[in-house]
Amino acid sequence: MNKIWVGTNWKMTKTIEEGIAYTKDLVDISKSISSNINLFIIPSYTLLIPVRETIENTNVLMGAQNMHWKDAGAFTGEISPRMLDEIGIDLIELGHSERRQYYNETDMDINKKVLAALNYQIKPLVCIGENKEEKEHHISKETLASQLKISLKDVNCEQANELLIAYEPVWAIGEHGEIAESDYVAEIHAFLRETLGELFGEVGIDIPLLFGGSVNQDNFMDYIQVPDVNGLFIGRSAWDTESFKVILNKLSNYVG
Repeated sequence: MNKIWVGTNWKMTKTIEEGIAYTKDLVDISKSISSNINLFIIPSYTLLIPVRETIENTNVLMGAQNMHWKDAGAFTGEISPRMLDEIGIDLIELGHSERRQYYNETDMDINKKVLAALNYQIKPLVCIGENKEEKEHHISKETLASQLKISLKDVNCEQANELLIAYEPVWAIGEHGEIAESDYVAEIHAFLRETLGELFGEVGIDIPLLFGGSVNQDNFMDYIQVPDVNGLFIGRSAWDTESFKVILNKLSNYVG
């Protein structure tokens, strides 16, 4: 796999003014990085339209943080794939651990959203990850396999070409997350690659697997050199463009 995916989810952090300023800086940075990096940002809903306008005719991609699976209906507070398609998003983040934890989203919910996104040619970025208790009980692989198999149910091999998978161990993300050892990440990503191969055959070999778990300036190179890590999903270390620039420049030199 020649290209790597590198991006960040802003969560609930930036105002419109802050988001536009960040995006303009990132567009400037993107002009000097390797074309082998697929660069993306995932703003809050209020920023989707102004960010879309800011990245027009650039190589920066944009996603949204969540969506409903229905095109329309009485779902107060939700946003539909039809609405996001109208804005012109490139990808949709689905199944983040915070959505699972705070809003009780299940793998079956995520599956409906994956299928809806594919129906609109929006690339699903499906987040999976085990929590601390599951890791301590040595059921990480069982948990991850279940999340993948349910979330991707009824996705055919042709559609699987559009998938992105982000492995984000719940115990490693967030302000107080533990650092995931690169050997552990290698073991899990190899297992995920094997599972995707079982689901989609040869197509599964090429589905990008991103790692996101307290990725920062000190450890990102360790992770990107792990076999079957095809990109990085970065949190706080990418929320400031100066910090993100350091990471992107080093990755650019690495991938050529």
